[in-house]
Amino acid sequence: MEFKVEPFQIKAGRYKVALNTQDAKELGVRGGDRVQLKNHSYLTAIVETGDIISKGTVGVYQECCEKLGKVCPLMINIIPASRPSSIGFIKKMMDHQKLTQEEIFQIVQDIVRENLTEVELSAFVTTSYIYGLTADEIEWLTRAMIDTGEKIEFDTHPIMDKHSIGGVPGNKISLLVVPIVAANGLLIPKTSSRAITGAAGTADLMEVLAPVEFSTDEIKSITEKVGGIIAWGGATNIAPADDKLIRAEYPLSIDPRCQMLASIMAKKGAVGADCVVIDIPIGSGTKVPTMEDGKKLARDLIELGERLGMRVECAMTYGASPVGRTVGPAAEVKEAIKVLETMEGPNSLIEKSTALAGILLEMGGAAARGQGKEMAMETLRSGKAFTKLKEIIEAQGGNPNITHTDIKAGENRADLPSPADGYVIEFDNKRIVEIARIAGAPIDKGAGVWIHRKKGETVNKGDPLITIFADKSWKLTNALKSAEKDYPIIVEGMLLERVQTFRVL
Repeated sequence: MEFKVEPFQIKAGRYKVALNTQDAKELGVRGGDRVQLKNHSYLTAIVETGDIISKGTVGVYQECCEKLGKVCPLMINIIPASRPSSIGFIKKMMDHQKLTQEEIFQIVQDIVRENLTEVELSAFVTTSYIYGLTADEIEWLTRAMIDTGEKIEFDTHPIMDKHSIGGVPGNKISLLVVPIVAANGLLIPKTSSRAITGAAGTADLMEVLAPVEFSTDEIKSITEKVGGIIAWGGATNIAPADDKLIRAEYPLSIDPRCQMLASIMAKKGAVGADCVVIDIPIGSGTKVPTMEDGKKLARDLIELGERLGMRVECAMTYGASPVGRTVGPAAEVKEAIKVLETMEGPNSLIEKSTALAGILLEMGGAAARGQGKEMAMETLRSGKAFTKLKEIIEAQGGNPNITHTDIKAGENRADLPSPADGYVIEFDNKRIVEIARIAGAPIDKGAGVWIHRKKGETVNKGDPLITIFADKSWKLTNALKSAEKDYPIIVEGMLLERVQTFRVL
């Protein structure tokens, strides 16, 4: 059937068209079915139906318009199309049957090509969460995620990389680890994520200092020129299935273990990493609550690395408290730059950064076994790491002369005072992150939280427990109200809640 085209200036997240209910019935398709759009070539799109579009007209979403050409055609021929074979493979998973490598590749390819509906993609994610995947299937999933995207191939080896499992606010260590490793002659192309539920991802932090959106060719070029880069992985086509899987997982608040393993290692494999250190924060409020859980995850990551030809080492770190005393883009960057510039700053930030950098230096052959941490510490003390970070900033298009005093947190700020004298006995990481996000982080770079007291430290009544920063005054008001209603820090002896007697008059 031929239809008049009505372009929609709306992104659907996949190739999608809208048909009038009567037209769809005449074509023999329903919502969620596929049709082929025939212009100069064929394009398969997913159908939605309804009465918002008039009969004889097809609503074409932005992705389809762009694929059809610079100018969307006025008329287009539409014919029904069969469903992709990967739907049958997903059903096979739901019946708890093992998949072949070819079947897993087909599923991933259809995810990347936007050939699956939200329901079909959710079925894949949910089934993976309930039943999991075998070690073979996880390897095949990882390889498929690598092979369906862009890859970087370096001429010089070894290529180093790091990753954190996440769940700890203020984990700004990449700003120290990358320049320490690069300053010792190793290549470290760090592709990072933006915050999804946190207050600042590594890419959000680096963006305070320099642009972070680069192509794979640019990432390779900058890394070879100055030894390292801190770039946003989402600007590339590296392991593109990962972002689409995260999109399906987010509404369900699930993170299937098998897909987490594949996600981590696919990104490392795509940048050509030979040696990878993975930070696994342990403790209450993190993704990995116990050492036993951490060791099991470490074994799985190391085994998957061996299957993919990568050497992986894991470091289990304390995760029940933020790294350093800042949460939020500008505040975290200021704290990290001050350490690089002066060696003044929180011990938790210095110790964790040099420990992980030291492991990479040993893995890459720059330091002897057991001497990596001291080499990392000396690189930090000598100023070589700061010099290298400035080179990386300049290569990425930022100002290499920046100092920690140049970085300003939001001008709107307020303190949350301690209601009692005593020791801090509880610290809620998730609440700190929530307050920082209400204040505007990570979109507003100046928004965040400065932590004055951590667990075990003393405080006097009226002293600030945290300072909240915001770029906008109304966001500060909302963040402060939230903090006052539900304190993120508990001091011994403080009144938690007053319950009154209600009398009926």
